[in-house]
Amino acid sequence: MSDTVAETALPGTDLDTPVLQRLSTLDRLLPVWIIAAMVLGVLLGRAFTGLNDALDTVTLADVSLPIAIGLLLMMYPVLAKVRYGELHSVTGDRKLLLSSLVINWLIGPAVMFALAWLLLPDLPEYRTGLIIVGLARCIAMVLIWNDLSCGDREAAAVLVAINSVFQIVAFAALGYFYLELLPGWLGLEQSALQVSIWTIARSVLIFLGIPLLAGFLTRTLGERARGRDWYESTLLPKIGPIALYGLLFTIVVLFALQGDALTRQPWDVARIALPLLAYFAIMFGGSFLLGHKLGLGYPRTATLSFTAAGNNFELAIAVCIGVFGVTSGQALAGVVGPLIEVPVLVALVYVALWARRRFYDDDAVPARRDRSAR
Repeated sequence: MSDTVAETALPGTDLDTPVLQRLSTLDRLLPVWIIAAMVLGVLLGRAFTGLNDALDTVTLADVSLPIAIGLLLMMYPVLAKVRYGELHSVTGDRKLLLSSLVINWLIGPAVMFALAWLLLPDLPEYRTGLIIVGLARCIAMVLIWNDLSCGDREAAAVLVAINSVFQIVAFAALGYFYLELLPGWLGLEQSALQVSIWTIARSVLIFLGIPLLAGFLTRTLGERARGRDWYESTLLPKIGPIALYGLLFTIVVLFALQGDALTRQPWDVARIALPLLAYFAIMFGGSFLLGHKLGLGYPRTATLSFTAAGNNFELAIAVCIGVFGVTSGQALAGVVGPLIEVPVLVALVYVALWARRRFYDDDAVPARRDRSAR
């Protein structure tokens, strides 16, 4: 998921501090806020009838204006955190760059596609939502997990910047491929799903392109006026919580409109969570093994792994709402994502730190065979 509050772990903490205590309070309790927003949404939906018609009075790209504003607000602070000026340094480690591109844009979407079809063969809307989640690569909160696991901060910043820009170019084409072309080639039942590449592209351009431009200008002008230290230590902490407010507002509205349907089928959330859990395990574990095999060293192996495992759920939610509507099962699948991701990736931070102690020397290079046997 994209970072909702902080760009890094809390300052003034070290490895002797438990992982959860190194998270900001808002990040640590994110699942609590999401559950509370879901409950509030269900209660509002039961209290106010005709809410959907009221929200649709004014629309932007077929999305009600209040929801569109919430989607833009939850994306903007995330993209203001990206260090776009560090893209030029990406050629420094060709193995890391190539591995990250292949894992994020070839393997990751394919893994989610396979898991969605294997585990949700009878739930086409949720399946489609998860496939869209698999296309939305993590663009900011990976910086938190990377810091907590002692990963390479500069390498993570570069990979985040690449993913931010690459999504503008590749998301719509990949969405059309995985939602329309590939199922047809494989002879999979489509349930009359018709997805236009231009509809996906429009949602991406609006709900990622606008905040991407705003984030780029904010960082460029802010650093030029006051410097990077002021920008990252003073301005970002002030605008960061806006993303959380936008996310929670969107969740409240979504559950106000379709909460009753969900409460009648509570096991749907568990069904959606299962492929997500498998996805996180496969992407993190496979990437960590690859980084270790390539001799990237622990810091860059951790960076590669968390970049591969995380997803930009805000963009996935925005695309699902823009293409399929706020009351769609696709949108609900996107909302379940951050509820599952945060506790799972906190657990994977512990796994990464254990692997560092077990398989790497003190300088974080792969341990020699005799040491790894101990």
